[in-house]
Amino acid sequence: MRPQFSPLVIPVAAVLCFGWSVGWQSRDLMALRADRVALRSSVSADSASYQTAQVEALAVADSLAAFLADRAASDSASNRPYLVVSIADNRLWYKQGDEVIFETRVATGSGKYLEREGGDRWKFETPRGRLVVLRKDVEPAWVPPDWHFVEAAQRRKLQPLFLKPGISVPMNDGAAVMVSGNNVVTRYPDGREVPFEVKDGGEIRVGDKLIVPPFGTNQRRYPGVLGVNRLYLGDGYAIHGTDNPRSIGQSVSHGCIRVRNEDIETLFRVVDVGTPVYVY
Repeated sequence: MRPQFSPLVIPVAAVLCFGWSVGWQSRDLMALRADRVALRSSVSADSASYQTAQVEALAVADSLAAFLADRAASDSASNRPYLVVSIADNRLWYKQGDEVIFETRVATGSGKYLEREGGDRWKFETPRGRLVVLRKDVEPAWVPPDWHFVEAAQRRKLQPLFLKPGISVPMNDGAAVMVSGNNVVTRYPDGREVPFEVKDGGEIRVGDKLIVPPFGTNQRRYPGVLGVNRLYLGDGYAIHGTDNPRSIGQSVSHGCIRVRNEDIETLFRVVDVGTPVYVY
């Protein structure tokens, strides 16, 4: 569920999957994306030439779609199964040649921005391009990136506090929050340690602070959020199930492609590692 800082940059793993023999096509695709970024950023919304730039940007987007269509046509001609995801339609197709084997609705990136005071800025957008299924996971746990806690803190008007081993956060009753082994715990004055139970929407709070557990602790793992299976696409992105089925069909994710749990079970059975995934 990793956000994309730019919608027009293919993850490195995906670029490698093109292979040396189509390196020139990768360069063409990147050039199209660079053109699109340049057209978007070179003209301000209140400029007299804004409408002209919009038309040109749409033409570049059409060229990108045409490029991906050509690559998909190549896989289609080879009779190799492949996945197609339409961000605009929030739909997914699993195809072999011209035959649609499976079709369903999906949720994709919201396109929204999140900024952290003093620096980081994230954009939650599903990456476009040719990706590849790199791995298939059973019962995947979600390890929330830092942006999740920044977003949760902003929503509750709290300050994120990134906890580290050796640091303790005092509580009103003489207890303290700290890292102990693989857990974030409440340590009481009598020496007892009680690990926190966390979930999405149930993060650790102390006063006006939202505690960010360190990577590697059990409190930095949320079971059930990603459904029962995951097709990992690299660079933090995946096709996976969800604990929020009402989101399907909408542009609301942080970048990953969500499907219903029954749909990811089907895709997990029929889609092989190495299957191309075209996202446009």
